[in-house]
Amino acid sequence: MRRAHRALITAVVAAVVLAAACAPEAEVDVLEIEFDKLEEQAQGTEVRFALWGGDARINEWIDTYVSNELEGRYGIRLTRVSMDAAQIVNRLLSEKQAGRERGSIDLVWINGENFKRARQEELLFGPYTHRIPNLELTDPEEVDRDWGFPVDGYELPWGQAQFVFEYDSAEIPEPPSTIEALDLWIRENPGRFTYPQPPDFTGAAFIRHLLYHFSGGYEQYLGGFDRALYEEHAEKLWDYLRTIEPYLWREGVTYPADKAQLDVLFERNEVAFNMSYTQSGAQGLIDAGRYPETVRTFVLDGGTLTGIHFTAIPFNAPNKAGAMVASNFLLSPDAQYSKNLPQNWGDFTILDLSRLNSEDRRRFETLDLGAATLPVEVLNERSLPEIPAEYVDAMDEDWEREVLRRE
Repeated sequence: MRRAHRALITAVVAAVVLAAACAPEAEVDVLEIEFDKLEEQAQGTEVRFALWGGDARINEWIDTYVSNELEGRYGIRLTRVSMDAAQIVNRLLSEKQAGRERGSIDLVWINGENFKRARQEELLFGPYTHRIPNLELTDPEEVDRDWGFPVDGYELPWGQAQFVFEYDSAEIPEPPSTIEALDLWIRENPGRFTYPQPPDFTGAAFIRHLLYHFSGGYEQYLGGFDRALYEEHAEKLWDYLRTIEPYLWREGVTYPADKAQLDVLFERNEVAFNMSYTQSGAQGLIDAGRYPETVRTFVLDGGTLTGIHFTAIPFNAPNKAGAMVASNFLLSPDAQYSKNLPQNWGDFTILDLSRLNSEDRRRFETLDLGAATLPVEVLNERSLPEIPAEYVDAMDEDWEREVLRRE
């Protein structure tokens, strides 16, 4: 009897140990254990990374360089899940409403109005970024807010983008340098200009530049959303966009559904200008043979929008340890340098070069961004901040009513 009793106790203890080993990691462990132990916990796991899939170069960089490095360094299998940020937020909201404690996504690319909505709906895990070693390589004052909304440790920076226009210098030797000059060019060259329809990220950014212009600058919007202020100035914007419609591609009867469609129109030379949030992306497309050697980029004298993009972990991510390790790698000097190469992506680093060792700093300082990329000094001088996300939401909604559907 005693022998049988001991055998029963041994079996119960073994079952408890096995159950604990197979159970999802406890959030308190992820936030409290040392990072090298976190890397051990992530070994042999899968990280499902949900991100915008509209750029083939970004997808290839994720599927090759990032995936291979995570597998080789940490034994992590990376699976890319192509979804727009708004779709990601909607999926997480649905999972929360359905009570799914173990979700389908481990890591997301998110920022701006989508981050704010996710935070307000309590869809993100955190605060956790204080546990990420490579965050120390960034300027904390630069990455503590996302479109005016506090980050509070719920998302990790991984890139810095600035809006640029792309054009063929063989066709247009001197591109417009102001919104007034661009307006004149549009009217003198009917059918050769358009923009993606909001809520496409790039199209929405284009019309924010116009809002800044027609309302006297961005400063008045930085204090938070003011409905009366917005309505006071927005009508000027809608009036202008309706006025130029007859001069747009297809006379403004239809617009590119997203940036990917505008890319195609530009490559086919159906329109003379493209728009991008990747400062050296044009050079990468020249190197790939998709753009002619004469394509260049420009920014307006009054400046163009600059924003930081982030990764975050969903509240119900099944592999939070793997997500933290993967996002830390994306912020590493190696990954940031690879991402900054025009042939890979051309996305500018968010690292503070003064915080890097001399070897890593030299890599970035000597990086050849190509003839199509504007000097970093020029971009920095023409950088404009994003305004609170509520303005973006209002403009996206009103554009459809005031421009697309307006009779």
